Amino acid sequence: MKTPILEDPSLIILNALPNVGPITLKRLLAHFGKNPARIFEASRIELMKIEGIGDILSEVITNWRSYFNLENELKYLSKHQAQFISCNSEKYPPLLKEIYDPPIGLYSLGNYNPGLKTIAIVGSRRSTLYGLKAAKQLAIELARLGFCVVSGMARGADSAAHEGALSAGGKTVAVLGCGPDIIYPPENKDLYYRIQESGAIVSEFPFGKQADKTTFPRRNRIVSGMSQAIIVVETSSNGGSMITARMAGEQGRHVFAVPGRIDQASSKGCHELIRDGASLCTGIDVILEELNYLTQLEVPIQQELGGLDIIPSGLSDIETKVFLALQARSIATIDALSACLNEPSQKISATLLMLELKKLAARHTDGSYEIK
Repeated sequence: MKTPILEDPSLIILNALPNVGPITLKRLLAHFGKNPARIFEASRIELMKIEGIGDILSEVITNWRSYFNLENELKYLSKHQAQFISCNSEKYPPLLKEIYDPPIGLYSLGNYNPGLKTIAIVGSRRSTLYGLKAAKQLAIELARLGFCVVSGMARGADSAAHEGALSAGGKTVAVLGCGPDIIYPPENKDLYYRIQESGAIVSEFPFGKQADKTTFPRRNRIVSGMSQAIIVVETSSNGGSMITARMAGEQGRHVFAVPGRIDQASSKGCHELIRDGASLCTGIDVILEELNYLTQLEVPIQQELGGLDIIPSGLSDIETKVFLALQARSIATIDALSACLNEPSQKISATLLMLELKKLAARHTDGSYEIK
């Protein structure tokens, strides 16, 4: 087993120490010229001169080995093929750096791509069948459009969102409220490993850290902080997703809420969010329009070199094939297009969704499509 080498282990140590959070780190780095290694070279007297660093915290820093075993942590990183992404790293989620209290670092299992567009989907652990279906379908459509779906891998809506993204062959990130090596809830063991293959498991907590009532709110700020927007599917008035939604609002993120039945307690929180200014989410097109993606997806029309067909520019090969097939048939079903083009119906369905979003195709109530 090869122990990973960190250029500077200072931040992984500070991340694990009790009472040393992002705000304290900012003060320490401001004093020591943004060099975290110097923090551990300082005496208790020097540390106590810094605002907010009292007797207890200075003792924790100078005697950090009593609180954290760095050698063991590095062995765990190697064992789990994980990495620690510090707040100074280019791999750190760019949007997360913008919030008031970004984590000192994130443990990551899998392949997190900081360049992906990210949208969070959260909801009740006790979601109804309607909520589970809504979370999964929204995740499927977002994943097909290239978004990375972020959630907390909790029971209910969170798990449905991850499952939706995976079923569409997309990317998904699970932010844990415990150490990255702890599978919580335990029944999500299979999901935990599948997420690593198509995205990443991330956590700000060291290996072995158990979840408690304080870790989930900290987890929630990361879910919203690393995302461009957050979609709340189902939540009661005092549900954990309401905390996430409030954090998202404070972080300047766009908040969407899926409406539900007026007599369903699990939809009450969403209705309160809509009343208080969250965007009413009735489908993927609403989300894209609010985030100004629809205008970016619209494609100008140009004439093909042959002069016989008018096709949009910038389409992929499969989008061009489906567009031309529709153009030739006026109206067609998914199955008809699948047979004609010898392509899987799932691929045809995803392509038609893209053409719809680009305002190049329209869907009829009977499920058939035509050029718009």
